[in-house]
Amino acid sequence: MTHVPTPEERWLRFRASRDAALAEEHGWLTLTSFQWLGREPARVDVVPGLWSSTDDAAQLTAGASDGLTDLTDPTGGRIVEGTVEATLEDEESLMWVAHGGEDGRRVVVELARRAGRYALRTRDASSPTRARFTGVPTFDYRPDLVVEGRFEPYGEPLHEPIPTAHPEVPGMHETAGDVVFSLPGDSHPFRLHAAQDASGALSITFHDTTNGITTAAWRKVTTRRPRPDGGVVLDFNRAINYPSAFTLYGTCPAPVGANTVDAPIEAGERSPAGVPAASHASVSG
Repeated sequence: MTHVPTPEERWLRFRASRDAALAEEHGWLTLTSFQWLGREPARVDVVPGLWSSTDDAAQLTAGASDGLTDLTDPTGGRIVEGTVEATLEDEESLMWVAHGGEDGRRVVVELARRAGRYALRTRDASSPTRARFTGVPTFDYRPDLVVEGRFEPYGEPLHEPIPTAHPEVPGMHETAGDVVFSLPGDSHPFRLHAAQDASGALSITFHDTTNGITTAAWRKVTTRRPRPDGGVVLDFNRAINYPSAFTLYGTCPAPVGANTVDAPIEAGERSPAGVPAASHASVSG
């Protein structure tokens, strides 16, 4: 007889997949720097070469001795010699070049454009954060915190300015509508603003009263596409941290002002091991 996994077993599979994704070779746990690029070619920390940007593009000038491999090259192995350029739209990122280590790719240099400015982030596969990672701490599975809600779409998306984890990077949230729900033992309805992707799935970034105590400054929960009657299921056991809970170099979006739950949601991911919750208790963290 075929075994039908229980909700908790499905959650455990989700947790294993989530931890594996975080531990990828150049994933979020490997960020080691964030640096804005200036107008004039200049050296930056951690990475060889001369770097600069204009309003439209970023430039890198390097020689063969710098050992920078162009990750955008179709052959995957071209060494940067001379000046190369890359152009991004705002909020885009590009894994641009790599260097170091036995294979010359221990450190990947990510080019990012945020708030109209170009920046570099380095992703070091041997970073201490990745090396000591054994999984994200979580609350025990809570079947009572799998709650029914209702999605109330807006006629047109609402664009709301928000802060992010980086004090110099403003953000914008595109709210598709509200998700209304109540927590167990409390009939008080909460109404949170939700974003919606092309598949119809919803994502909700929220604060609750555990933030800065047992959890990071904010978390995110997603739902499947709402049913025809607007019904959705919010499984707070699958509430996850943004990358900024693990690193100082994130530019992750904070919740819109309305997305505060005045109650503890003791389900899902807790503050990462080795990262005090208090260090992520402010928006600028």
